[in-house]
Amino acid sequence: MTTTPDAPADSAPAVNTQVKPPAVPAPPSWAWRRGALILAGAAQLITISALTSADPLAVTWWSLLLAIAPAPLAAAAAFAPAPLNRLAAIAGVLVLAAGIAGGILHLGLFFVPALVALAVGGVKLWREQS
Repeated sequence: MTTTPDAPADSAPAVNTQVKPPAVPAPPSWAWRRGALILAGAAQLITISALTSADPLAVTWWSLLLAIAPAPLAAAAAFAPAPLNRLAAIAGVLVLAAGIAGGILHLGLFFVPALVALAVGGVKLWREQS
C-alpha cells in the first residue's frame, strides 16, 4: 500500500483534547461522616433484625428511634448541601445519644461507634464551614 503525501496517515495517534478539571480533595470530615453512615446503617440493621426475630425485642420508643432514624440522618450529614449537613449531624448525634441512653442494656451499645464517628465528623464539618 502506498500513501501519497497529501493523504492523512491511517496510523496517526489520536490526540486527547479533553481537559480534565483538577481533582478537588475531599474535606477532612468526609471520612468520618462516611464512617458514621456505614456504622449507623449496620447498627440499624441489627436493631431491625432484633425487632423482627423469633424472640423479638420489645417495641419501645428507643428501639423504634434506633430502628428508623440513625442511617437517614447520617446520610443527610454526609451528602446534604452545606447548611443542612451541619443540622443533620447535630440531629443525628442527639438521636443517637437519646437512643443509646434508652437502650443501654439492650442494643444501644451497638450505636456508640456511630455516635463517636458522627460527633467527630460533625465537629470537623463545623470547623470547615465556619
